Amino acid sequence: MSNKLMDAVTDSLSLSDAMAAAAAEIDQALDVVLPPEDGPEAPLYAAMRYAAIGGGKRLRGFLVLEGARQFGVSRQAALRVAAAIEMVHAYSLVHDDLPAMDNDDLRRGKPTVHKAWDEATAILAGDSLLTHAFTVLGEDDTHPDPAVRIELVRCLSRAAGPRGMCGGQMLDMLAEQAGAPLDEPAIGRLQTLKTGKLIEFSAEAGAILGKAHSAQRHALLAYGRDLGAAFQIADDVLDATATAEQTGKATGKDAAAGKATLVGLLGLERARLQAERLVAQAKDHLDGFGERAELLRMLADFVIARRS
Repeated sequence: MSNKLMDAVTDSLSLSDAMAAAAAEIDQALDVVLPPEDGPEAPLYAAMRYAAIGGGKRLRGFLVLEGARQFGVSRQAALRVAAAIEMVHAYSLVHDDLPAMDNDDLRRGKPTVHKAWDEATAILAGDSLLTHAFTVLGEDDTHPDPAVRIELVRCLSRAAGPRGMCGGQMLDMLAEQAGAPLDEPAIGRLQTLKTGKLIEFSAEAGAILGKAHSAQRHALLAYGRDLGAAFQIADDVLDATATAEQTGKATGKDAAAGKATLVGLLGLERARLQAERLVAQAKDHLDGFGERAELLRMLADFVIARRS
């Protein structure tokens, strides 16, 4: 589909329709970059596909697609980057669910990978999803300019590594082990690393693909930073208030484990107000993009209104 036709179709959709359409496209892209195998590695590929394809809101992938649309980036290129980010996100969920981490049995309404297979296969599936994501980013089909591909690899690896998602998970584990309450800045840093950095990169990736100037790239990065912080607060609110049937995963575990969250520190109402302030800030960062960024503005409102 041409970019002009995609703009017309997207502008006519509601946010829910646009996200559903994007999720279907991302699943198709994942099916292409992560095909099933018949050889001896078949169980590993099956576990990877089980973890990555189907289910989830594809919020990170949707951010890539909408960011890329601001700069007229080809849909194929944007979908490949969206698929790579969703593979990294899926890897993090597979490993988070392991007995050594959160020990969860349910994810996206179905058994977690270590329950559907076994712990060793789940570890290998997570490792493979992470590494294969960088294979996809490094291939010519993602972008003809090697400098763009290198920048995508650099920024995603930083968002996922020790100064990003993995570092945040370590802080979360240390806080739980210590049993001592964290203050608001410490919780903010933990959540920025654990959840926010990957969302930041997802928002910024379209600008990288489009070789946008620094001000536009920074605006999308700042949007992603505030969106990610609001998203995490909303996730904590859902953990405290929603049922497993609503979310597709176990709830109430943060409080039971004594985990550090802004909901636990501030209470539900103050945490919700903080999320609303962050959403307003996120939308302010999009002022320079005009009407074309309307779905991104709507997405900011969605992250704190969702019930799953």
